Amino acid sequence: MRRLVAGFALAAAPVAAIRAQGPDLAPRVDSIFSRFTSSTPGCAVGASRAGKVLVNKGYGMANLEYRVPLGAASVLESGSVAKQFTAAALALLQLEGKLSLDDDVRKWLPEVPSFGGQVITIRHLLTHTSGLRDQWGLLGLIGSSPTTQVHTLPLILHFVSRQQDLNFPVGSQYLYSNTGYALAAMIVEKASGQSLAKFSKERFFKPMGMTKTEWRDDYQRVVPDRATAYEHRRDGSYAQLMPFTNVYGNGGLLGTIGDMLTWNEGLANGTITGGRPLVALLEMRQRLTGGQTIAYALGLSHSTWQGHRMISHSGSTAGYQTFLARFPDDSVSIAVFCNVTDANPGQALQQVAALLMAGGRAPAIARERVDSASLRALVGRYRDVETDELTDIMARADGLGVRSGAGAGVARKVGNTWRLDNGATFEFSGTPGQRQVKVTDTDGVSSTSTELTAPNAMTLDLASYAGTYRSPELGVQYEVRVVDNQLSLRYPPGPDQRLTSLYPDGFTTGNATLRFVRDASGRVTEYQVFAGRVRRVRFVRTGP
Repeated sequence: MRRLVAGFALAAAPVAAIRAQGPDLAPRVDSIFSRFTSSTPGCAVGASRAGKVLVNKGYGMANLEYRVPLGAASVLESGSVAKQFTAAALALLQLEGKLSLDDDVRKWLPEVPSFGGQVITIRHLLTHTSGLRDQWGLLGLIGSSPTTQVHTLPLILHFVSRQQDLNFPVGSQYLYSNTGYALAAMIVEKASGQSLAKFSKERFFKPMGMTKTEWRDDYQRVVPDRATAYEHRRDGSYAQLMPFTNVYGNGGLLGTIGDMLTWNEGLANGTITGGRPLVALLEMRQRLTGGQTIAYALGLSHSTWQGHRMISHSGSTAGYQTFLARFPDDSVSIAVFCNVTDANPGQALQQVAALLMAGGRAPAIARERVDSASLRALVGRYRDVETDELTDIMARADGLGVRSGAGAGVARKVGNTWRLDNGATFEFSGTPGQRQVKVTDTDGVSSTSTELTAPNAMTLDLASYAGTYRSPELGVQYEVRVVDNQLSLRYPPGPDQRLTSLYPDGFTTGNATLRFVRDASGRVTEYQVFAGRVRRVRFVRTGP
C-alpha cells in the first residue's frame, strides 16, 4: 500500500516547477528549450527520479491565436506513445482470463482475412510482426489523410477485410504498423464489453490518479487545456495541424506530462493495475520465426543510451511530436511532448538525461573527419530489392546527408559506420557503381540496399506503361499518362504526380515506388506500390 501511495504522489506534485538536484539544473533545462518562445509553439518536459518530480514545465505556446503558454497543466496528444496503454489493456485482460495474447485475432474480429491460412495473433498485432499493411499508408493511396478527413475504427477494419496480401509472412519480420493497434482497440471492446476509452479510464487512469488523461475517441469533444498542434512551414509561418480522426489505440491518447510520469512510475514500481506480472508482459521482447529477438516488446522498445538501459517509445501525430522513456537501472523517467512538427523530442530528452545521469553532459562520441572526396564517393540512391525502400545519400559539409526509412538528417562517421542523431546506422561496402549500404534502424532491424543507376530515359518506351489501373483491395483507379515525355500518375482529386525512373520498370513519385509487371509477351499488366509500411499493393491494368 505504501508503494501504491508513492505512485499517486507523483501526480499530486506541484506543477510548473523544476525541482533541482542542484542549483544549476533549472537554467540548464531552460537552455535546452530556449528556442521556444512566446511567439512559437513548443514543448512540455517532465523528469523524475525514484518517484520524485525534478522537472515539470512548459516552453513556448499552447495556442498561438489566443497566446496561451504551454505549461505543466497543458494536455498534448501522445502519438504512438499511446501504444503501450493499448497493450496494457490487453495484457490485463489476459491476466484476468478474458483472452490470450496468443489468440487468433479472427476469434475476436472474424472480418480479418485468412491470408492463405496464416494465423495472426494478438501478440503479432502488438509487436508489429503481423505483416498487416499500415492503415495510414493505405489511406494515403486513396488521398485520405487523417489530417483532412475523419476516419473511424470500423473503417480501418473494413480496409483490412479487403486486403489480399500481407507485407511479409506472419511473424517473420518486424515492420511498424498502426493497423495492428487499431484492431487491438477493437479487441479490447469485444473481450471486455467496454470501449478501450472506458476500460482504460476505469482500470488505469482513475486508480492511478491520471486525472487529465483520456483517449481521443471523439475528436470534436472539448478537452480543457488541450494544446493546439502546428506545422512549421518553409516560409517560417505556423499553421494548425490537428489529427481530425476518431481512430485510436494506435495513437490518440491525450494527457499531461505529469500524468505520463505517473504512468512510468506505475510501470517502474509495479503499482499499475495488474502489478509486476502486467509489466513483465509489456516488457517481453518478441522473437521472430527465424529466431531473432527484436528490440520491440508490447508497445515499448528496449535500447541503451550512453550505457544506460532505456525502455521507451516515440510518437508523431499531425503536429504533435513526443518521447517517453524510462531508465530502469537509474530509477529515472523523462517525458518530452511538443506541439510543432519541427521539434525533436528525442534529442531534447537525451539532453535532459545527460543532466540527470551523465554528470551534466553526454559523453562525447569520437567522430572521424572525412575528406570531401570520400564523402562524394558514397553519394547516390540505394534500393532495398525486397521492399523497394530507397536511401538517398548526399555530401554535406558536416557529414553525409541521409534520407531513408530509418531516419533523415546528417550522419557522422563513427568507426566503420555512419550514425544519425536518432541512432540509426549506415555501413557501406563495395566499389563505386556497385556499392551496398547496410541500414540498421532505431529498433535494431537491418536491411541491405544496393546502389542504383537509373536507366537512360531515351531508351524507355513510356507509352507501354500508359493506361488505367485499378486496385481491387482499395477500390480506386489511377491513370498513368505520358506528359511532356515523362510518366505522370493521376488520381483525382489529388494533383498529378511525376514518375521518375529508378530501374527497369521501376519508378518513384518521391514518396512511393511503382514496380511495373509484364506478362510473357512483354506487355505491362499491372504495377505494385511499395511505400514504406505498405508493400506490393497491386493495381491491375484495366485499359490502354
